[in-house]
Amino acid sequence: MKDDAPRWRDSLTDVPGLRVGHATRAGRGWLTGTTVVLAPETGMVAAVDVRGGGPGTRETDALDPRNLVDRVDAVLLTGGSAYGLDAASGVMAWLEERGRGFRAGPKPEQVVPVVPAACLFDLGRGGDWRARPDAALGREAVERASVEVGQGNVGAGTGAVAGSMKGGVGTAAVRLPGGATVGALAVVNAVGSVRDPETGVLYGRYFMDGGERPDRAVHLAARESLERAEAETARRTGAAGARAPFNTTLAVVATDAGLDSWQAKKLAGSSHDGLARAVRPVHLLHDGDMVFALSTGARPLAQAGENTALAMDELLAAGADVVMRAIVKAAEAARGVDGPGGLFPAYRELYGERRDTESGPF
Repeated sequence: MKDDAPRWRDSLTDVPGLRVGHATRAGRGWLTGTTVVLAPETGMVAAVDVRGGGPGTRETDALDPRNLVDRVDAVLLTGGSAYGLDAASGVMAWLEERGRGFRAGPKPEQVVPVVPAACLFDLGRGGDWRARPDAALGREAVERASVEVGQGNVGAGTGAVAGSMKGGVGTAAVRLPGGATVGALAVVNAVGSVRDPETGVLYGRYFMDGGERPDRAVHLAARESLERAEAETARRTGAAGARAPFNTTLAVVATDAGLDSWQAKKLAGSSHDGLARAVRPVHLLHDGDMVFALSTGARPLAQAGENTALAMDELLAAGADVVMRAIVKAAEAARGVDGPGGLFPAYRELYGERRDTESGPF
């Protein structure tokens, strides 16, 4: 008998209808990229919650529940700082060609695609300050959108750094007892650290593995290795001036449960708890930390006779959990970079790869 059930990917695209595309540039002065979360053709409800002190955004004011726009067509996450927001133009052009967007007139072509965007700082990490995403890279990312989601040094995570280690992209998902799916995608580029300096354990792993501390001797040796790598990074980057601590962790959390814009706003805010569990410190002045929340509305938030508030609470808790796991997976998937813009060792190189596929009890 044929099994028609979709394959579970532990990914944002486990939310039916969502697609993710990465465009990556590395080498010859480049170390940056762009990631697009593409909505179903009917669009999706969206909201955003910004907690960092240095955000770089485009079209996020349109997501205020008090404003006119009720659905968006895609969300863009990009490197290149504010320059990289140009990538959204390429996504808009691709959507316009397909007649997708906010209806601004009676003709099919009279649309304005709504593509909220957020950027992170990775300028110069490949060696060339002017190597940053543009409209062509945004178009490439949306053209690559699929249910398969790359992790680590891809898309907006290509030039990402977490503390002194290499950051990147991670994704995770959970299916709730009531049937709704909640997924997250995170791009980890934090001023703070994702690892406990006392043990080397990724902060988020304390919540996923019951807080068990691995062998102390192993982690003391790994910590010494990281300290040597940090010293080498400081020596290399110091020759060209101190590396500016302008960073950002970006996340998208999505569900197929039907939410209005106010409920999506609440989900975006609560999902920051996952960021705070996995990165310390967080939401600093030099961070642009933000979370987008999306709802495709493919299923009701609560079934007939069920308590809507309790269903919402379950969703809020899941949003924080999957954001945390996505950050852990980003750190574990990243690969080290050694180039003209600096030496950025990866967690897997310093502490070894995990052999299990533990994804936590969520």
